[in-house]
Amino acid sequence: MYFGYNTNGFAHHRLEDTITILAELGYQGVAITLDHHVLNPFDPHWPHEAEQVRRQLERLGMRCVVETGARFLLDPRRKHQPTLLSATDEDRRRRFDFLCRAVDVAAALGADAVSLWSGTPDKPAGETEMMAEIAVQCTILCHYATDRNVRIAFEPEPGMFIDTMAQYDMLNLIVAQPNFGLTLDVGHIHCLGDGSITEHIPRWRDVLWNVHIEDMRRGVHEHLIFGDGEMDFPPVMRALAEVGYGGGVFVELSRHSHEAVDTARKAIDCLRLALACERQT
Repeated sequence: MYFGYNTNGFAHHRLEDTITILAELGYQGVAITLDHHVLNPFDPHWPHEAEQVRRQLERLGMRCVVETGARFLLDPRRKHQPTLLSATDEDRRRRFDFLCRAVDVAAALGADAVSLWSGTPDKPAGETEMMAEIAVQCTILCHYATDRNVRIAFEPEPGMFIDTMAQYDMLNLIVAQPNFGLTLDVGHIHCLGDGSITEHIPRWRDVLWNVHIEDMRRGVHEHLIFGDGEMDFPPVMRALAEVGYGGGVFVELSRHSHEAVDTARKAIDCLRLALACERQT
């Protein structure tokens, strides 16, 4: 495994500077959340920018994933909208088009995966109907990504349609594509009381392509600096090591951009300590 940091926690920095700072701090990867000023896939100049980023990552020996959770990229008035479950065909097409563009960016960067979530519906609909809708779109997206040698890592997210691992399990069975896997946010598991983190990791080892990490409290979906929540991290490191996880463990602290550098420094110190404690047991 390697440690990385999400660019949504460096919202006031240029991407180039963010990557440089993270490398200086000892991170080996970056989760790039596409946004207005971060490899915006609607900007006609993004291929040139992506080539520069790829060269920088290669020069620094860093890996990356592409994240699609920008708050207001598609709609300046509605957070995380539209989604794959939006009421209108036009809105659903906008989200799907964005995800295809994210796959194109990932291919240009040589990224480990594209991470996405279901979003929340903005129309009354039954669970069966919504599951069928999102499964169809994820399947089509996987076909698009296969042609570009890109993997899709789906993230269960509190407050969204697919929030639990049981729902992800159902979706995974329906989609059933070899390039469809999992983004596991360990804080989300703790927040929802959704079983044991250290049992989920071996359960999903074969499709575990992306890991998000932060501290959190039970029942409160708030990403916290390590030590401000309730979580115990050495067992998480141990479980990842035991399954031979080779992907990124990305710190996700999107509300700490005002102190990004100090927060990133403290975070990697905590992760290194957790890893060291795991190795001593």
